[in-house]
Parts: sequence; structure tokens; C-alpha cells
Amino acid sequence: MSSHLPARYDHVGSFLRPDYLLQARDQKAKGQITAEQLRSVEDRAIAEIVRFQQDVGLKAITDGEFRRTYFHIDFLEQLGGVVTELPMAVVRPDGSTHLAPPVIGVNDKVTHPRDIQRADFLYLKSQVAAGLTPKVTIPSPTMLHFRGGRAGISRQAYPELEPAFYDDVARAYGDELRSLAAAGCTYVQMDDTNLAYLCDEKMREAARQRGDDPNELPHLYATFINKVVAQKPAGMTLAMHLCRGNFKSTHAAAGNYEPVAEALLSETDIDAYFLEYDDDRSGDFRPLRFLPKGKTVVLGLVTTKFGELETKDALKRRIDEAARYAPMEQLALSPQCGFSSTVHGNNIAVQAQRDKLRLVIETAQEVWGE
Repeated sequence: MSSHLPARYDHVGSFLRPDYLLQARDQKAKGQITAEQLRSVEDRAIAEIVRFQQDVGLKAITDGEFRRTYFHIDFLEQLGGVVTELPMAVVRPDGSTHLAPPVIGVNDKVTHPRDIQRADFLYLKSQVAAGLTPKVTIPSPTMLHFRGGRAGISRQAYPELEPAFYDDVARAYGDELRSLAAAGCTYVQMDDTNLAYLCDEKMREAARQRGDDPNELPHLYATFINKVVAQKPAGMTLAMHLCRGNFKSTHAAAGNYEPVAEALLSETDIDAYFLEYDDDRSGDFRPLRFLPKGKTVVLGLVTTKFGELETKDALKRRIDEAARYAPMEQLALSPQCGFSSTVHGNNIAVQAQRDKLRLVIETAQEVWGE
């Protein structure tokens, strides 16, 4: 295909954890089994989810994020100078639950003291059939700024953020990408909630309260991300997924992509963008007019939050709508997010994962051909 992606159909990466893996994680937390014993259980579960993806027909294969509790914290806390506190489940007045954002801070110079995903990737690669592409998902570097802003970054370590902080983070990410490339990885996806949050007026106001300008942040983050992209090894595809929250089938933000579209699509040097478009929270497709040649938007039209299955006809109509603003040959299809961005999982059945992925694959094949 003309894009950098393995196929016109893809997925964001995470899957519902099997019960035996959840039980093993609980046993490890209680000190009943060792880290090595847990990893052995994880290996078994990952081998199974790889076979599942291959049987469904996917071309890009992940480890389901089965070694993680949260899509971002497990990675970020392994960077030198980064401190994290776990998110908390908060009950809204109407009885629904949402995940309060974790505290992510920087208390020293950001470094890459060790390989983070390399061993995990090598195991994934060993399980993936020839001709398919193992994909690694990591959190976006913007996570180290947006949640706390200037107040969340040590003034002793970084009296001024520009350029030292951004350069150090980019170098740490570059070291990780080089480590993965040396292990044979050719496809990495960065998961970013922050640009999506900047589409939501509540989140924009929160940024103002922290002393940031929500109109300037998208451009700042584009420059920040490009510092990482500049260190991308040759031959590696770097994608980005924009997420509005996915904890237990809830969301944290809503809003049209218009406030960030130009910075996101025109200014960042990312190869492909996974954009959530599964319901009215995401607005229309007009922001896609900023998509330059040579890049791909993967339309997240199939929800992972609920089990009800979309129809092919409805998906095809929406793809046609999107093609009014971006060339059809620069579009692809996926679910809107992962099925389990945290270990807790979405309120969806295991069978629904298969049904939704098959729907994505079959629809994409009918629209674009195999």
C-alpha cells in the first residue's frame, strides 16, 4: 500500500487480559509468586493473544500490552528522572466511574538508563509468524509535560524548559527507539491523550489554570514530538494514536479535532495517525483537510467501549465522508482504541474483540482491496 502501514486495517494494541493472567498479577502483588513466575504466565498469555490476532487476520501484531497495568505509567516510570503516582478511580455524581489522571512528574534530568521494551519486543517477535509485523506501543513524550505543566517539572533540574527538557526527553526516546530498531522492530506507535484533551474546553481551561496557553500547546507539542522523530532509526514507521480516555469504557474528553488539527497533521512528522471517530464526541472529518501527502490517517470508526457491532454500510458511509477531506488512498480503518488500555479492561466481551476486528478487516478489504 502507499502508506507506511502493513495494511489498510490495523488496531491500537491492547486486549482484554485473560483471567489467569489477572490472577497471577494479583498473586505477584501479594508476594505469592516471583517476578519470574509472573513473566512466565505473561509469556503464555502473549503467545495466545498473538495467535488470536493472526487467526483474525491482522497484519500488525502486538503483545496486547499484557505486561502492563497502565498503557503509559509502566513505561514512563522506567525513564530516569520521572516519578509517577497511580491513577485513581473516581465516582461521578451520576454514579459512573472515570479514572482521575495519574500524577506524572519530573524530579531530575530525564535519561534512558536501560532498555525498556527490548526484551518484551524480542519475545513478541519470536511468537509472530513470518510476513507479519510486530508492533510496539509506547506513551507519547508529551505525557511528561501536559499533566503537570511547568509545576510538574523540577526547576532545579530544568530552570528553563527550552531547550534542555525537550532535548533530554527526545534523546531518551531516541535511545529507546534505537534499542528497539537494533532488536528488529520496524513499527512503533506512540499513544497520546494530550492533543486529544486539548480539543475539550474543560481540559483547555485546566491548561490555562496551570499557566499554559491551549492555543500554543499543540504547536509546542508538534515541535517536541518532531525532536523524537528526528532520532527515529531508518526504516522504522512511527505512528501516533490520539485517545480521549478509555478506562472501563468511559472517556475523559470530547471535542472536534479542529483546535489541534493543523499542528497535529501538518506540523508533526509522524507517518500515521490513529484518530478516534467512533461517536459524536469526535466531531466531523473537516480537520482531515490538513493531512499532507505521504501520511496516513487510520479512522477509528469501530468502538471498543461497547459490544454492539457496527454495520459495514455505516462504516463505508463514514469512510466516504472522510474521503471528502483527505484522499482515500491516505486513509485506513481501525477500532477507536484498544480493548483494555489499563489492566481493568473495557466492558466488552472477549468474543466482541474478534467480531469487531473481523468487521474492520472485512470492511477495509471491501473498500480498498487486499
